[in-house]
Amino acid sequence: MRAWHFVGTHKPFERVEIPEPTAGPGKVVIDVKAAGLCHSDVGIMEDEKWLANMKELPVVPGHETAGVISEVGEGVTDWKVGDKVAVTPMAEFMGYMVNGAWEDRAEVSVEALIPMPEGVSFAEAAAATDAGMTSVGALTTGGVEAGMKVGIIGFGGLGQIGARVAYLRGAKVYVAEINEKVWDRAREGGAVKVAKSIAEFADDELDVIIDYAGFGVTTKEALDVVKWSGGGRVVQVGMGKLEATIDIYPLILGRKELVGSQGGSKEDILETMKYMASGDLTPVISEIDFEEIADGIQQLIDGTAQGRLVAKVAD
Repeated sequence: MRAWHFVGTHKPFERVEIPEPTAGPGKVVIDVKAAGLCHSDVGIMEDEKWLANMKELPVVPGHETAGVISEVGEGVTDWKVGDKVAVTPMAEFMGYMVNGAWEDRAEVSVEALIPMPEGVSFAEAAAATDAGMTSVGALTTGGVEAGMKVGIIGFGGLGQIGARVAYLRGAKVYVAEINEKVWDRAREGGAVKVAKSIAEFADDELDVIIDYAGFGVTTKEALDVVKWSGGGRVVQVGMGKLEATIDIYPLILGRKELVGSQGGSKEDILETMKYMASGDLTPVISEIDFEEIADGIQQLIDGTAQGRLVAKVAD
């Protein structure tokens, strides 16, 4: 069957043919319908630190998965052939420790399965499993709730979801995004202010800032800007660069917090899909063909991707 392989840092993904999986005990095989592309997939190509998250190479990347169960293994009683499912990547660290979604069929543990609600497409469900989970998980880490002032750095595949769900939770949302072409969409999603840098909101006393970009200077600026007098929290999600130089003066004297947020929970994925099903959340998703995954990765590298990239694996 068709698949893509990650074979090592600083090497391109390879399009390969591999044997089809079978469902082991407590597992199912799903026919993959949609598989997301993520900046983390760029990261594994460019930074050796990602190898610590991998059991062995080669591995099939892809940690955003949606499809239909086509085989159930021994002991599986709560799922059946034909069920439409999304897959949380956190259960087995799909695409890193085990083969991910960039293949026609994937073996998945039942602990990772999430039922797809009516009204959610496979592309949306795939995006919900990481882009949604990670975005909403960061809101949960930040304690975002009604009445808060929340800064969002980056309005791409993650930030567009985080900003919208923060608004749907009742927060006042401030978006920092260098690409002015998406500013109108940020405002339409509920943002009260939009600017190129989070530093432009220094006078707004933001309760929480979530950095979905993570390019070093964004982390520093977030710590400078988040409100003083205690309680101001910066949630670091983006991994555009894996190092940052910060000013500890505002961190200490302002009694601010800097916390990391990786992934999220099934509840975060379910919240994302709930809003998708209702029509309250309609993130921009650009669908590409399975054979175009390498081209999609290049779009992420070049910064030309529109919204969240999702590969259509099968009809």
